[in-house]
Amino acid sequence: MEGVTPMLDLPELLPPAWAAELAPHLDAARTAALGEFVAREYATQSVFPPQEDLFTAYRLCPPDQCRVLILGQDPYHRVGQAHGLSFSVRDGVSIPPSLRNVFKELSADVDVPMPRSGDLTGWAAQGVLLLNAVLTVRQGKPNSHAGAGWEEFTDATIRALDARDQRIVFLLWGGYARRKRELIGNPSHVVLEAGHPSPMNPRGFLGSLPFSATNKALADAGLPTIDWSRTGGQHDSGQ
Repeated sequence: MEGVTPMLDLPELLPPAWAAELAPHLDAARTAALGEFVAREYATQSVFPPQEDLFTAYRLCPPDQCRVLILGQDPYHRVGQAHGLSFSVRDGVSIPPSLRNVFKELSADVDVPMPRSGDLTGWAAQGVLLLNAVLTVRQGKPNSHAGAGWEEFTDATIRALDARDQRIVFLLWGGYARRKRELIGNPSHVVLEAGHPSPMNPRGFLGSLPFSATNKALADAGLPTIDWSRTGGQHDSGQ
């Protein structure tokens, strides 16, 4: 109806377990303002990921199953790429350069053959929360939704995970992600920092061995390790 401000109740869209975990860490007024902003952007702009994929990372990785967090910055901004998981693209979509470097390191670190698909849902299904700090973006405009309120929402996610007693391994790649280190204070957890996998950052990621280090940290806590070869869809034709 004309004159009505569009609104998304973001906590209502979350899986209930996540909504309960985040509630103590969210400011209701700021979250409502973010919901208005996101609804307006979806209504008036071309925004990624598609709205039905907005909380895919949360849906695939319940909080009580989360063992690893891989933090990205914001979603891919080209048509058909973003589907709600940091670094991931659907089967059949060309593997972006940063993800290609992730796969190069995966192969060098734990001897996983280079996946043919960039779909990382197989990681998410094992307890890897593939979270971007900003969860939406306008088409063709990277970082266009930075500063709109998503940072507080995803910081609340990190704080909620930090409050859990079971070990979680936080993988912080690049300067933006590494600034979130200050949110993690629980000695139960392990933080592994490295440079960003972008080809624009030729040093600091390749050779960091994050996948074997993650599994060692999980095993040291008596937790199941991640089968990093299970990226999802890699037996399909790929690109």
